[in-house]
Amino acid sequence: MTDSEPAATTHGEALLDELHAALTRYVVLPSPEATDAVVLWIAASHAQPAWAHAPRLVIRGPAKRCGKSRLVDIIEATCHDPFLTVNSSPSAVYRSITDDPPTMLVDEADTIFGAKADGNEDLRGLLNAGHQRNRPAKRYDAASNQVESIPTFAMAALAGIGAMPDTIEDRAVVLHMRRRAPGETVSPYRHRRDRPHLSQLADQLTQWLRGDMRHLEHAEPTLPVEDRAADTWEPLIIVADHAGGSWPDRAREAARVLLAEADQQDQESLTVRLLTDCRTAIGDHAAVTTRYLLDQLNNDAEAPWHEQGQHGLTASRLARLLGEFGIKSANTRFPDGSQAKGYRRADFLDAWNRYCPPPATEPSQPSQASHPSAQRDSTTHWDDPSRPSDTEPSPGQPTEWDGTTRPNPPSRPSLTSIGTPGTTGTTHRHDQGAA
Repeated sequence: MTDSEPAATTHGEALLDELHAALTRYVVLPSPEATDAVVLWIAASHAQPAWAHAPRLVIRGPAKRCGKSRLVDIIEATCHDPFLTVNSSPSAVYRSITDDPPTMLVDEADTIFGAKADGNEDLRGLLNAGHQRNRPAKRYDAASNQVESIPTFAMAALAGIGAMPDTIEDRAVVLHMRRRAPGETVSPYRHRRDRPHLSQLADQLTQWLRGDMRHLEHAEPTLPVEDRAADTWEPLIIVADHAGGSWPDRAREAARVLLAEADQQDQESLTVRLLTDCRTAIGDHAAVTTRYLLDQLNNDAEAPWHEQGQHGLTASRLARLLGEFGIKSANTRFPDGSQAKGYRRADFLDAWNRYCPPPATEPSQPSQASHPSAQRDSTTHWDDPSRPSDTEPSPGQPTEWDGTTRPNPPSRPSLTSIGTPGTTGTTHRHDQGAA
């Protein structure tokens, strides 16, 4: 250690403390750990050339007036070379990234990636690729007849209502903003009056960190997290270690707390929520038509599916979401002899067990009645129409069901025989009661 390092460390600690005070002056963040994470993220933006990964910062809230845009204002004033965009074209964003990248700030990101947006796959691809160094985009330039390599590496903060795409949040420090409670007060932020002081603080952060770039580039901190989370949090923890004081411990605690919150939120992520809702809709059915499954999902007023576009969740989007888990629709033969596109319960079992296991009181495997070897009973009992029958109709008893509507109990069988195109004789227990 040289004689200059302790003084530099003390200076860094004071700068982070000052930035922390500025944040809490203008914005109420959801927790002390969230505040520390934002402080470190802003500081890390001033040393981007030293990092192997460019962490994203997702600022999301359930509604308007949760402080998202005000936080973006403070970040814009204190981060390195801010590139603020609301609805820039992907080509404009690509051309704005250099070897010493700006800090991308995307406000109202829900208008870009929300359910009613067109997906913006090019921009999402840029944000995903730009999390790691040396992942350039390749474009063919017809004028020069050459393939052009465009850098994508840049730190980025995105603010909006609701969740961002899973692939972006997986590479991000995620903040769940909320409205101020009675008694929580902040100072008003005025751009002309307040920004100059914050910009001076940004210049001091740049001088402090850029003076030790070689040290930052070769730092190998101990991390409390693993895998992609470690990639995201490493620059923040390196900055904290370089500042010293209480910041190293605070950085690691922030990583643990925010990642624990993210893991909890993952249980309610869109794709996991879809698996859980499909399990409820399918129940003990051996198979259901795609139309039936969509009706069950879109008609649930408390689920997000009816908001997935103008007509709710569609068959193509359902197929794309379930395809991430290897679940695909197939032509299915139903008891009345008809065939239709649908989904088989057996194809969901692996994903259900991995991503949304049932409560301990429920069996994790299908019941005996789900298997072809289930015993047949010559009698049929109809009791609670919300539950599947405990027995099966005797051989030859008429069965009619196409999966598109819930039949009335008197005509509801508990045994169905389904097959795939070109096969016969495949019998599955198909309890109709649990829709």
